[in-house]
Amino acid sequence: MHVDASVLGARSVSRELSAAVVQAWRGATPSLEVVYRDLARTVPPQLTEESVAAIKFGAVPSTDAAADLAVMEELLVEFLAADAIVIGAPMYNFSVPTQLKAWIDALAQPGRTFAYTPQGPRGLAGGKRVIIVSARGNNYSQPPMSSKDFQEPYLVTVLNFMGISQIDIVRAEGVNLSPAHRDNAIQQARRDIAALFTSASIAEVSPA
Repeated sequence: MHVDASVLGARSVSRELSAAVVQAWRGATPSLEVVYRDLARTVPPQLTEESVAAIKFGAVPSTDAAADLAVMEELLVEFLAADAIVIGAPMYNFSVPTQLKAWIDALAQPGRTFAYTPQGPRGLAGGKRVIIVSARGNNYSQPPMSSKDFQEPYLVTVLNFMGISQIDIVRAEGVNLSPAHRDNAIQQARRDIAALFTSASIAEVSPA
């Protein structure tokens, strides 16, 4: 599965690099099938009081809420069916785009992707491999700026909570500092993608 969330269209670094990851994966596994989801063009519904009441308490939704719930179910079924997922995830205002957050909110449902147990929360969506393609305007990998990174740690945390531990990050940062920084960051990310797919453990997983 290939997911993009940037609102920048053809100007987006995360879109360029997430496409490069999928292309490299196709090269490693020519038979793979890829489902594409553009969250900026088909925006997931936001959680509402009605949708949460229906999901959590079984309340009967209104017609509008039922339509939102149908979309959320479609997103969740699509996610659960995928063996591997490439997520294009730009940093917006130190976190993730609202479209990506809404997608995650649709996925994070008790009894579907996680469960509460007497021993604590347990992820139910394990066995998937995820590659996060992270694009950031500034450099956030090292202190002091790393304390302002609520993008990559959030994504890793929520995926871990769902039981997903096989996570790789391809990162392009500092892309807004100058044209040279942008070009260098993209080139380095492309080298990282090439290196990632020299691993048999990556190539053997076919994203659906």
